[in-house]
Amino acid sequence: MAESKAGDISLRWTDLSPVTRELLAGKLEGLWQAATDAAAFDSWTVDKQQAMLLLLGRLQAKGLWHLVKRVTNVYGEGGVGLQFVAWPMIESTLSRRKDFTRRFANHKDTSGGFYEKQRSDAVLHFLFQEGDPRVWYVHFDLYSPVHSPGSALKHLRHEFIGRVKPDWRAIAKCLNT
Repeated sequence: MAESKAGDISLRWTDLSPVTRELLAGKLEGLWQAATDAAAFDSWTVDKQQAMLLLLGRLQAKGLWHLVKRVTNVYGEGGVGLQFVAWPMIESTLSRRKDFTRRFANHKDTSGGFYEKQRSDAVLHFLFQEGDPRVWYVHFDLYSPVHSPGSALKHLRHEFIGRVKPDWRAIAKCLNT
C-alpha cells in the first residue's frame, strides 16, 4: 500500500476482501486498457479506489450492484461516481422501486434519471444518455432534492447554486464508513 495526500492509503487488489473482489470480477477489466480487474484497480489513485468501494457498498446494500454490467469510468474528486454499461432491466427495476423516483432526476444533457428517496444526504443519483448502448451514470449527491424541504434547500444551496461536488471523503463521512 502506498500513501498519497493527507495520509490517504492506496489499496492493492490483494488488499480487498474475497467478497469484494468477487463482486468486482469482470466489471473493471478493459477499463483504461487494463488487462484484468486487478490491473485496473491497482492503477487507480486513492480517490478512484475509494469512490468505487463506496458505490459498490451502497449499490450492493440497495440490491442494485448486479445491474452494473461493466464499469467504464470512475471518479472520486469533483464528485463521486461511475459511468457504466448496465444490464437491460435497470430502468424497469428502478422504476418499480418505491425508494427511487424520477422527480428532479434528469439533467439538461441526459435522457432520464432516478433519485434515491429515503436519505437526506449521500443519496444515489442515476442518470442515463440514450445511445447504443445506453450510457448510465451513478453518483452521490451530498444532499437530496427529494427527501425533505430541508434537504432540498441544502441541495439547491450547495450543489445547484454553489456548484459544490463532494469528494469521496465527504461521502464516506455521511455514510459513516
